[in-house]
Amino acid sequence: YLMNLIDTPGHVDFSYEVSRSLAACQGVLLVVDAAQGVQAQTVANFYLAFESDLTIIPVINKIDQASADPERVKQQLKSIFDLDPKDALLTSAKTGVGLQHVLPAIIERIPSPKGSMSSPLRTLLLDSYYDEYRGVICHVAVVDGILRRGEKITSASTGQSYEIMDAGIMHPELTPTGLLLTGQVGYIVTGMRSTHEARIGDTLHHANTSVQPLPGD
Repeated sequence: YLMNLIDTPGHVDFSYEVSRSLAACQGVLLVVDAAQGVQAQTVANFYLAFESDLTIIPVINKIDQASADPERVKQQLKSIFDLDPKDALLTSAKTGVGLQHVLPAIIERIPSPKGSMSSPLRTLLLDSYYDEYRGVICHVAVVDGILRRGEKITSASTGQSYEIMDAGIMHPELTPTGLLLTGQVGYIVTGMRSTHEARIGDTLHHANTSVQPLPGD
């Protein structure tokens, strides 16, 4: 199994960043503190995932703490989100208890991406940062088609075209593969000079082709 794990900010001030990350996902782990219970950001992030029709796996973490009350948190998940308490995973990231159940739950409960390898390329731009030696590095999710090093792509938002100089996956370090397939999340280097050119939520597609932009801009 190939899984792309995307960490998102927990604070409510980062709802836009969270929504952009969720656009590349088929499901989420909703992590709730066993002592503190459901917080404001938990509610906000739940509804972002719910409105995106994503599979939601509740994870009650920090069950090792003296003040932990996982049964109370289970009831909160039921009363606030209508999530079945039996679906909640009980974990402690500190001691390792319960962590062996997380990856199997992702595999069993979260569906694979729905895109088509044979369709025209549509790539969602998730994030970017500037590297002193390589220029702008973009994090992308390939929704449809195949993206290859050496190809030319165009921004649906700006109309600017670029050549893909490098492409690969985060493993977690940048690992060149030369291509990204439908459903994969990875990085591309295109010679962009500034992160202002990399608009979060933009659709990148093959140059000289016309596609329906992805929701997100």
